[in-house]
Amino acid sequence: MAWTDVVGVAGVLLILAAYAAGIVGKLHPQQALSLLANLAGASMILLSLWRDFNLSAALMEGAWALFALGGLVRLLVVRRPPDDAR
Repeated sequence: MAWTDVVGVAGVLLILAAYAAGIVGKLHPQQALSLLANLAGASMILLSLWRDFNLSAALMEGAWALFALGGLVRLLVVRRPPDDAR
């Protein structure tokens, strides 16, 4: 098994763990930890495609990573106090 396969499998396990934790109520899908797990997992899967590229998988994981990144940015923007409150 190549190192890229190990990284990809770890990414899949990370995403599945975050999903399972959300299903059983241990992790909210819009919290930073869940979004970070999804971003990291999707990025790891994208890295695993370096060796054996697959366009449909790259599109799926790229979108997954972008959605997670967007959620993290949203969390940062929502937490910022308004400019006039400083």
